Amino acid sequence: MRKFIMAAAISGISTIALAQAVPADGQVTKIDAAQGKITLKHGPIKNLDMDGMTMVFAIGDPAMLTTVKVGDKVKFEADRVNGRLTVTKIQKSK
Repeated sequence: MRKFIMAAAISGISTIALAQAVPADGQVTKIDAAQGKITLKHGPIKNLDMDGMTMVFAIGDPAMLTTVKVGDKVKFEADRVNGRLTVTKIQKSK
């Protein structure tokens, strides 16, 4: 029984690792710091099984909004956090 529980735990960890956010390319089209939201025109987001589009995301850490401005090309990661599509990392692209 103990081996079965360990195997189940390890397989669960593997599944979680596969679902981690993958960086996506995008461009900032709007920033709403008061609401903690950012609008991105983005390419596919693989971990969310999402095609490219323009959409609004919640922002995980409001300080991230100070590192980008409208028009910036960015690399970002997004995931579902408490049921909301949320940018968890963002940085300007070179």
